[in-house]
Amino acid sequence: MTLVVESPGLLSLVQDLGRPGLGHLGVSRSGAFDRTALRQVNALLGNHPGCAAIELLGGGLVLRAERSVNVAVTGGAGSITIDGDPAAYGRAVPLQSGQRLAVGASRSGLRSYVGVSGGLLIAEELGSRSTDTLAGLGPAALAVGDRLELGPPSPRPDLEDVPPLGRTGDLTLEVAIGPRDDWFTVAAVRLLLESSWHVDTSSDRVGVRLTGPALERSRTDELPSEPCVRGSIQVTAEGRPIVLGPDHPVTGGYPVIAVVLDRHTDQLAQAVPGRTVRFTRAVARS
Repeated sequence: MTLVVESPGLLSLVQDLGRPGLGHLGVSRSGAFDRTALRQVNALLGNHPGCAAIELLGGGLVLRAERSVNVAVTGGAGSITIDGDPAAYGRAVPLQSGQRLAVGASRSGLRSYVGVSGGLLIAEELGSRSTDTLAGLGPAALAVGDRLELGPPSPRPDLEDVPPLGRTGDLTLEVAIGPRDDWFTVAAVRLLLESSWHVDTSSDRVGVRLTGPALERSRTDELPSEPCVRGSIQVTAEGRPIVLGPDHPVTGGYPVIAVVLDRHTDQLAQAVPGRTVRFTRAVARS
């Protein structure tokens, strides 16, 4: 059972939940930028939560079914049609043999996730089907004519529609200060928490770059490379923060002033260029 890519859109990548536990080999976890959206699309289709799906940036994806299959779209919400007729967002819908699914650019959020019953059976690399854009691991971005093999379908569960994950308005993320906050002035740490930051157009899966006031260092010597995790807020020599995404390097030489809590990093997947981001100190939960 296959789907044929008739148009890949701006950037369509195969993603699952990534490659955990390989940092010692220099390999980051990678995987879906918006893990919540990936789990949602698989739940709607009765798939395992980690089944591979398509992460779509910018719309323009067109898939043609060679056999009947259930499909669903989650994440950022945009136009969804089957042979030109509107189809529901956040719901499993049938795609009959010969029909075309078209997914447009998201109107709320940045990335959409297109799942199919049974998941995508792309060849695994280091235990995952995910594309790591920094390391060059996993399948290439989808291209016209690609044929996507599908796994055996599961019975479709009776679930309610899921709401769009893309949101408008300011994005507030909880952070843990450090581990290298002592490389910055007290004023810089205060600026991080009190300023309005804006998502730069150069952001990608490696890191979300932010514009705003420069964060001044208290030390100017070089920091030896040290381990980094998803959500680390590195600060460049120019004082600009970068929040590391799923394809981040496993080590880095820029000091990390704070780390976005892991449960909040999915929200950055839907942060469109220009969106306002604010940071707040994490509150301890009992």
